[in-house]
Amino acid sequence: MFERLISVIRGSILGTQASDAADDGKDVTAPCQHAPAASATPARDDAGTGFLCRELVVGRDQRVAGYRFVLREGTRNRIRTGDRRIHHVYAEILVRDIAQANIGRLLGHRAAFLDIPDSFVGHPSLLGLPAANTVLILTRIAAEGAPDNGTLLEGVRRLRSAGYRVGVAAEELLGDRADLLPEADFYTAQAAAANPTHLRAAVSRLKAAGGHGLLLVSDLPSADDFQLCLSLGAALFQGPFITRREDWSGNRLAPNSARLSALIARLRSDADTGELVALLKQDAALSLRLMRYINSPGVGLQREVASIDAALLQLGRERLYRWLLLLLYGADKGTPRSSAAMENALVRARLMELLGEGRPQRERDSLYLTGLLSLVDVILEVPLHDAIRSLGVAPDIEEAVVHGTGPLADLLRLAVACENGDEDGVQAAAACCGIAPTEANRRHLQAFSWALEING
Repeated sequence: MFERLISVIRGSILGTQASDAADDGKDVTAPCQHAPAASATPARDDAGTGFLCRELVVGRDQRVAGYRFVLREGTRNRIRTGDRRIHHVYAEILVRDIAQANIGRLLGHRAAFLDIPDSFVGHPSLLGLPAANTVLILTRIAAEGAPDNGTLLEGVRRLRSAGYRVGVAAEELLGDRADLLPEADFYTAQAAAANPTHLRAAVSRLKAAGGHGLLLVSDLPSADDFQLCLSLGAALFQGPFITRREDWSGNRLAPNSARLSALIARLRSDADTGELVALLKQDAALSLRLMRYINSPGVGLQREVASIDAALLQLGRERLYRWLLLLLYGADKGTPRSSAAMENALVRARLMELLGEGRPQRERDSLYLTGLLSLVDVILEVPLHDAIRSLGVAPDIEEAVVHGTGPLADLLRLAVACENGDEDGVQAAAACCGIAPTEANRRHLQAFSWALEING
């Protein structure tokens, strides 16, 4: 019966509601720029809507501390008035998707924050998650059958004794769930719903009452909001501020980035191999990194490469371009927020490449580069036009990244919608691309796992 209920939910075509998640400057609900050919019917979503959403969580230093996995807002709104069984079905699918993706193996020191119903704390599926990396955020739901405080406390204690950590809304710990305070590893609050003065007072009261948890604030829209919550003592932060564009009109590329971008520009302008070799040899550190990379197990060459010339021939220009772009993103370290934005860019790049399966390799390369370059200004903290112009970007990629137009724009819009958890945007962009939303969701999880592995 339970499996059949899961199947029904996966197979239903459910209505959607627009997400409040902010985009990064692109309109994900814009009309299709490059609709599928007339003979290609947009894929109908026969397996559900793909309702998993992941959001970056950063620490006080703005470096990635983990990821929060929740149901997309449209899904949450649809089931809000449903009975507790429906909430449990969705929670189990979310937990199983994370467990089956084996993300725990790739998280390292980072945490996976999962929102689950308060009555789900005893569900056996939770034990399939890696305890060392998992934080379970308890969500109160209005449906009948809520656990009493004693039952909830017992379930939380069992989870914590198994190594899991638990988060509870700060306002609940100051109210009727104060019994959970000694067991709460995290206190959660939404920036939009929290008055700064009240939030500071709440944290003080929780600590005075013996609480040991860390404050996680979500839905932060801007860097100013981050700074405000930082001053209030928050330890973890999530929200659109991580990839939001700012005014960088007075910024210029830092020295290492400028040198790499000049090399990349020469590569894209079809400089001959001899010139590229000479430019690489001028930078001993870069030459050494290239030789280490070309001879690494990941490249998989049968014989060791002993010269820069041979390395360029083995890599080819497209792979060299990808490698140099990744080096560019880390050349001058940048701000910690830049590294978080880079992770999102990697996920976009891989997702677009995966969604382009079946297309010619050259087109898939362009899709990957479009995703990778879509946050180049946020990562380097320079104006977008300046960054793109300095890298000799192909016209179709520039069209998609800068103007949101051209044949690559629809898949970029889909990648951004997946990232933002925007169900309306996913549905619209997926239809333009002839892709089922569930396929986009599945590929998004694959791309996320790949990016984790790349970042070590």
